[in-house]
Amino acid sequence: MDFTLNDEQRQIYEYGGQLAQKYDNAYWLDHARKHEFPHDMFKQIADDGFLGIMVPEEYGGAGLGMTEMALFMEGTANHGIPLLMMVVGPTMSLAHIASHGSEFHKKELLPAACRGDIQFCFAITEPGAGSNTMKATTLAKRRGNRFSLSGEKTFITGAEVSDYCLVVARTKPHDEVSRKTDGFTLFAVDLKKKGVEKQRVKISIPLPEEQWTLFFDEVDLGPEDVVGEVDEGFSILFDSLNPERIILAALCCGIGRFALNKGVAYASERSVFGQPIGAHQGVQHPMAKAHTAVEMASLMTRRAAWEFDNKLPAGASSNMAKYAAAEAGIEAVDAALQAHGGSGFTEDTGLYEMYPLVRLLRTAPVNRELCLSYIGEKVMGLPRSY
Repeated sequence: MDFTLNDEQRQIYEYGGQLAQKYDNAYWLDHARKHEFPHDMFKQIADDGFLGIMVPEEYGGAGLGMTEMALFMEGTANHGIPLLMMVVGPTMSLAHIASHGSEFHKKELLPAACRGDIQFCFAITEPGAGSNTMKATTLAKRRGNRFSLSGEKTFITGAEVSDYCLVVARTKPHDEVSRKTDGFTLFAVDLKKKGVEKQRVKISIPLPEEQWTLFFDEVDLGPEDVVGEVDEGFSILFDSLNPERIILAALCCGIGRFALNKGVAYASERSVFGQPIGAHQGVQHPMAKAHTAVEMASLMTRRAAWEFDNKLPAGASSNMAKYAAAEAGIEAVDAALQAHGGSGFTEDTGLYEMYPLVRLLRTAPVNRELCLSYIGEKVMGLPRSY
């Protein structure tokens, strides 16, 4: 068993440090506080070739896998620049289209997306269904060989800067299928199409990416917009949802490290009663415990990514990684805040803003209770709880 990163993986992991020389945490914070998308930083990432990490080279990408994408995310978050658009676009949408899209998607849309000319978001959550995707009501009705898409999706990250959206819809209502997982189809929807509207969801968390509700009113779609097979979308859906868990676990680990690095630096310099406060076990041990939790979660994240890349069942590891990393990230930011005392809550420190994000990721996009239920039932063999 070899835990060593190869040279290419090490370069990807360390890219965050290079990016932060120009677009650092202060840059990210400035955009996060204004809810303003960091276009210049994202263009830099595109120019450096990282949007297409999981896209084959023949379609403009790097031809790498989930492991490298997780390393990219963890590496940037290590420096306080977590990027949610890298979750919904390059990880959940581009990689999925590379595996299941049509020739049009692969030859036209993917190269443009890898260059950063167009962006993708991802839409699955509905106001009335929440985590119970089986009850989704967004419906693409057949009209000959075409479809008419109507419905509503919410908590859509970055819809305002996206050109296309990978939409999970039903092509058969849930009360007309023999199995609840039947009748799902994925569509790559041009957000400029007639019948698409959006409304901002006002989130109190400082983030550069905003959340949106998308409304679809008889949006005309053709067979060229279908990703995968009609009515068989659920069978490939977890090619997007497991990577979502993995990439967000990597983000939480990186934020945890970023916070702890700040905490360690402050506790080593801040002297009270004649010695650095970091010498006191009451300050030292919570950060040491959080550090241990972050590193354990990082290992599980890499295991999940390795399983996904090797086409092994990754559901168990992905859920354990997502659960462990969110909890570790919260613990790490909290320990670093406590070490800072009052200064941790000042804007100049730039630390407290990380707490709402990691706390969000305990709840979204899949909450910890569903992760634990999956582990209890699917991994441990306990009776189904929901």
